[in-house]
Order: sequence, then C-alpha cells, then structure tokens
Amino acid sequence: MNARLRGTARVTASLGFAVLLGASASLCALSSAVAQEIYAGKFPQQTGEDLFRNICQGCHMPDAKGAIGAGAYPALAGNPRLAASIYPITVVLHGQRAMPPFGESLTDEQVASVINYVRTHFGNRYKDQVTPAAVHARR
Repeated sequence: MNARLRGTARVTASLGFAVLLGASASLCALSSAVAQEIYAGKFPQQTGEDLFRNICQGCHMPDAKGAIGAGAYPALAGNPRLAASIYPITVVLHGQRAMPPFGESLTDEQVASVINYVRTHFGNRYKDQVTPAAVHARR
C-alpha cells in the first residue's frame, strides 16, 4: 500500500473510531438520563401491573414466588404478611434488608397501585384497598 493510501486508511479509521466513540457517548448519556429519571421519582408506569412488571418482578420473579440466589427475595405470592396493609406500605416506601426504598421514586398513587395489585393477584385475596392517603400518612 502506498503512503497516500495508508494515510487515507488511518484518517478513515480515525473518523470511524470517532463516530463510534460519539455514538457510544450518546448511548451512555441516554442511559444515564433514563437512570436519573427513574431515580428522580419518575417511573412512567402508573398501573399496579405495569409497576410490578417493570420494578418488582426482577427480584420477586414474574410469578411473585420469590427467588434465592445472589440474595433472598421473598415470595409475594400467598404472603400472609401482606394482610396488614401497613406492612407493604412501609417496605415499599422505606425498604427492608435487601429491598431498596422506593419512597422517593414513586408517587403515593403508584405505591398504592402496585401494593393493591400484589395484594389481589398471585394467590393473594386481600380485599381492603391501600389508598394514596394511607401511603402519604406513612411517608
């Protein structure tokens, strides 16, 4: 390869790397923006089912039966601790052991929605509804 072609190849490779680096930086910035939005209390999901699927099932599993592996994630399915609505409100807001607190990331309405969803699905049949006012009082 002559010197002129080698120089052109280096410039092309450098430009390709710069474009790749720029695209990578843009992707990282986008990921960071999404993460900041989530941690800033802006989960876009509003229904209990959507919140469960996007936040809870990663640890508690899609069937809410929990898991043991890198940590212990208790079952929400058929969980008698959910009978007293104050318990899940407190855990979702303030966390417990490996469960992170979501009090600053979810609105009162979102907390109530996801708790009501879990308390009425997965074999749970608790009929009393958690209200946003009850969540707000527990903050």
